[in-house]
Amino acid sequence: MTATHQPRWLEWAREIQALAQTGLTFTENDYEVKRLKRLVEITAEIVEAHTGLPKEPLVESFLAQPGYATPKIDLRGAAVRNGQILLVQERTDGRWCMPGGWADVGEYPSEGVAREVWEESGFEVVVRKVIGVYDTNRSGVPLSFYHAYKIVYLCEITGGEACPSSETEDVGFFDFDDLPVLSSFRTNEAHLAEVRAHLEDDGRPTAFD
Repeated sequence: MTATHQPRWLEWAREIQALAQTGLTFTENDYEVKRLKRLVEITAEIVEAHTGLPKEPLVESFLAQPGYATPKIDLRGAAVRNGQILLVQERTDGRWCMPGGWADVGEYPSEGVAREVWEESGFEVVVRKVIGVYDTNRSGVPLSFYHAYKIVYLCEITGGEACPSSETEDVGFFDFDDLPVLSSFRTNEAHLAEVRAHLEDDGRPTAFD
């Protein structure tokens, strides 16, 4: 996938916040705690200056992040029936994506994506292979402060029926050449092109950034 340029201020702010978060996890020195919290404030000031978002909620959000700073994991299930891709319509933006969501602690990733597909679409699936592993923040998404990786799995539908959820308004199958408006942070054209390529070539290697 072609990398998408991130503003340098965002890269700097994200790195400063990650260093401060990790430092706060391990330090027991009160002086260092004060210095690290000041770095968190500086991060919030950078974001405020470039986005207009108020500093105080940003500081609160940054300080609420626990432990060593590491990317979150977004799981997506690519399920195809009769040559059409299963998509769900998100309630938050009214746009469409492959069913999925954040990985849960304690779950195998393959279990997590199967659960997400069932919860968001009503279909039961068996996970067959990993299609791709992507850097979500560099795939044409709107600016997002917290870093995330996306894992797209090829899934086979084994049962169930279309059923929206509390997070999805509608469920449908679409031709790859006739897609609805996509929720690009969750699913974009490049992800779906890779899904299609794997369907055409079962031996295709996993894509990755």
